[in-house]
Amino acid sequence: MTYLLLMLMALTARAAVFESQPIFAPEGWHNHSSSIAELPNGDLIACWFHGSGERTADDVVILGARWSKEKRAWTKPFLLADTPQFPDTNPVLYLDARKKLWLMWPAILANEWHTALMKYRVSSDYQQAEGPPKWERADNILLIPRRMAERTNEVMTPYLKHSGPVKQWAAHMMGLAGDKYFSRVGWFTRAKPLELPSGRMLVPMYSDGYSFGIMAISDDHGETWFSSEPIVGFGNIQPSLARRKDGTLVAYMRDNGPAPKRILVSESKDEGVSWTEARDTDLPNPGTSVALLMLKTGEWLLVSNDLESGRHSLLVSISDDEGKSWKWSRHLGRDTAKKPADSFHYPFAIEGADGSVHVSYSWFQNAEKVKTIVHARFDTAWVKEGDPR
Repeated sequence: MTYLLLMLMALTARAAVFESQPIFAPEGWHNHSSSIAELPNGDLIACWFHGSGERTADDVVILGARWSKEKRAWTKPFLLADTPQFPDTNPVLYLDARKKLWLMWPAILANEWHTALMKYRVSSDYQQAEGPPKWERADNILLIPRRMAERTNEVMTPYLKHSGPVKQWAAHMMGLAGDKYFSRVGWFTRAKPLELPSGRMLVPMYSDGYSFGIMAISDDHGETWFSSEPIVGFGNIQPSLARRKDGTLVAYMRDNGPAPKRILVSESKDEGVSWTEARDTDLPNPGTSVALLMLKTGEWLLVSNDLESGRHSLLVSISDDEGKSWKWSRHLGRDTAKKPADSFHYPFAIEGADGSVHVSYSWFQNAEKVKTIVHARFDTAWVKEGDPR
């Protein structure tokens, strides 16, 4: 009986799931900052920006591709958005609670990130086999940051007692926070929006001009938008959100500031309106984007570069205590050469209807000077197996 029972258990045990493939063949164009969404029919749609380089060229556009659940293959890339004569970057795809598909992205007005203008499109007709959705509405998201100068002064004033770069940074940010024009432009997307039980939609944004985070907030399903207070700190950008069981919101952020390089964290207890000062966690970050995801199991999943410098190691971690500890981890991509040539970075993560996790990320094969976007699908069992020995 024992032998039969063990055989039955072995046959019924579900093997860990993992599959990964580039969405398109690596190429010389700059392809970066991807996003992915699962559609109600089980298909996927992904997007990224593509061009000569947003810091110098105006040919940068938003491309997309579709994955067919039936064919189990990606279509050829197609044009999703193009602001003629301006580079378009950092797109975010999001399927909201009403099953409307959003595309959010910034047009960069003067090839510098602090000149970003946020745009969006919305669709109810998006399950075509190929090509872009049929957009029904388009607009800009314009923000007037709530208590910009006041909040910046509250956080930065104590640092004026320091000397050197810390004092200089604090004084500079306090001066910029009072600039009406500078504070109203340059906020843009990177991470996935979050809808709260109240129906409130939060779109995490950031400014490279301030190196602060912020939330675009809507209480009417995206018809109108208003701003949170800024998330103030020393180089905290690209916030990615989770919600604790007690309702506290947590933002994990890229470290764009001085060493030591760590993922930064801030919290909100009023549904995203006000935020604590950004502070370091124990998690390393080399100055690159992170993806934080709440799973249906109650676990949290984090995808990040587990380094203080370089982007050649991309790690998936799982926490069963809302980020207090990360008990399981496994690498999605890693170049272990003495002089790593490949980089894996800018992850975007969602949970599928079947409980599997989908991650899209940039893969730069620097030795060949080619780039692509990778889609990986896996389950938590695969992560909990750990790296092969």
